[in-house]
Amino acid sequence: MVAEKSGSFALGGDLPVNRLGFGAMRLTGKGVWGPPADREECVRVLRRAVELGVNFIDTADSYGPYVCEEIIHQALHPYEGLVIATKAGLLRTGPDIWVPLGNPSYLRQECEMSLRRLGVETIDLFQLHRIDRNYPLEDQVGELVALQAEGKIRHIGLSEIDVDQFNAAREIAPIVSVQNMYNLATRTAEPLLDAASAAGVGFIPWFPLASGPLAAPDGPLQKIADAHHATPSQLALAWLLKRSQVMLPIPGTSRVAHLEENVAAAEITLTDDEFEALSAAGAAQSD
Repeated sequence: MVAEKSGSFALGGDLPVNRLGFGAMRLTGKGVWGPPADREECVRVLRRAVELGVNFIDTADSYGPYVCEEIIHQALHPYEGLVIATKAGLLRTGPDIWVPLGNPSYLRQECEMSLRRLGVETIDLFQLHRIDRNYPLEDQVGELVALQAEGKIRHIGLSEIDVDQFNAAREIAPIVSVQNMYNLATRTAEPLLDAASAAGVGFIPWFPLASGPLAAPDGPLQKIADAHHATPSQLALAWLLKRSQVMLPIPGTSRVAHLEENVAAAEITLTDDEFEALSAAGAAQSD
């Protein structure tokens, strides 16, 4: 149960998860479109993740679309001891095409279909994938509140927002998580992370392994990784876990070997000096 070593966090105060989770987006075809090249390997990835102690799985209706939710159902249903999070609010019309659609009726439809595909009566964490500027925020989050009142959603999260949107949404409903692009080298969401940390709200960084030149053979990631007999990617995850106690990294992959490497990052403990050195190097690159 290696993932347990990443520590735990209680989403909404009542859904405890190991902080190192799994993001399912890569369990699809090229451009996050259509089925994966090796579906059975993807099933093995999910089952191996659970064997390693991962109990937080993040997906979305738009991954495939629908492909990831179907594979998760095949591999893991009935999800004993697992928290399955999904999202709606992006329309897919082709590979690598993502169109925000926050029509409340569409969000309700996608929630109902996710319930069916996942084979559950309640979705543990349902996230608005993008805020659609064509509809009032009150209507988009308000529809999720209505679904919550009907018992179809347990907790509500948001994706790719700023601090003002975070605060505005919290006036409408309790928000238990936010999900923005964030990694050692991309830190534009730092103000949101700080706001989430202060509020005790989970922060789910997507694209968590990106490190760019920091991972060069003579770069700071590689040097510190060598000291831990680890890889630069593992160090990038260890840095995220140390950055905040509300941090819930969700590295994804479609290969078991890569999954095992990612989860092993939970066993790495950076010293304060190592953390500060990586923080400074990442900040310099992000500037």
